[in-house]
Amino acid sequence: MSDEVRVAIESDGDLVIARAEGRAMAERLGFPRPDPTLIATAISEIARNIVRFARRGEITIEVVSDGDVPGVTITARDAGPGIADIDLAMTVGYTTYGGRGLGLPGSRRLMDEFDISSEVGRGTTVTMTKWHRR
Repeated sequence: MSDEVRVAIESDGDLVIARAEGRAMAERLGFPRPDPTLIATAISEIARNIVRFARRGEITIEVVSDGDVPGVTITARDAGPGIADIDLAMTVGYTTYGGRGLGLPGSRRLMDEFDISSEVGRGTTVTMTKWHRR
């Protein structure tokens, strides 16, 4: 298995592939339960946002390290409409489409590191990392 996997996101089927790739990478690195599931869930939430709001994008899943501590970093990029107010979008319960408003803040809570940047009319990039804690 490669140390980096790229998955084009255009449909819910692609979401399933990205989720499986993230889980497999975490398992290969020996992440303890429930971390592979948490990583897969965070990928699902971010990929679902790509499909819903941007229509297409890409998720990169890669092995990283901090000294001798391995991790998995997920980078999701799209060229969609962007997010006008990131702070508001990161508020639990805020939704623009009638959902539960858990996607972005839920993903942040599941991962150890989370960063989002967005520009209206240009797109959004989410970068998140989970570290293998022994």
